[in-house]
Amino acid sequence: MHIVLVEPEIPNNTGNISRTCSVTGSTLHLVRPLGFSTDDKHLKRAGLDYWQYLDLHYWDSFGELQNAYPEGRFWYASTKAKHSYTEAAFAPGDFLVFGKETKGLPEDLLHAHAEQAIRIPMQPDIRSLNLANSVAIVLYEALRQQGFPGLV
Repeated sequence: MHIVLVEPEIPNNTGNISRTCSVTGSTLHLVRPLGFSTDDKHLKRAGLDYWQYLDLHYWDSFGELQNAYPEGRFWYASTKAKHSYTEAAFAPGDFLVFGKETKGLPEDLLHAHAEQAIRIPMQPDIRSLNLANSVAIVLYEALRQQGFPGLV
């Protein structure tokens, strides 16, 4: 699986997500600009000693990432999506795309891919879950649907 963070802002979230990617064998893609330095102590601390196991890629734009994977299937996580993440039929190698903590994904991207936009159900009038928690919830559902390939 591929996890894509578009312009992440909080180093602790990215560090925790890197740990989740490491233990699941998922690839992490970070789309610039980042709201922190990659040598940030909070980023490194949150990822602990899992960095050596992480397949990490940096991109200057989301379009650059999409162009690199023209056959990729992309799912866009947003509180504004109409479909629950449990309605998606995930496949090996899918890309799970998450936006920045303060704004999420751009509206035009969500509108262009409304059928691939997914949400995590939650109480109304509460903004959202923590980004690292959201990634873990959706990623583990995708892996569950595939029978947790390669995991014990």
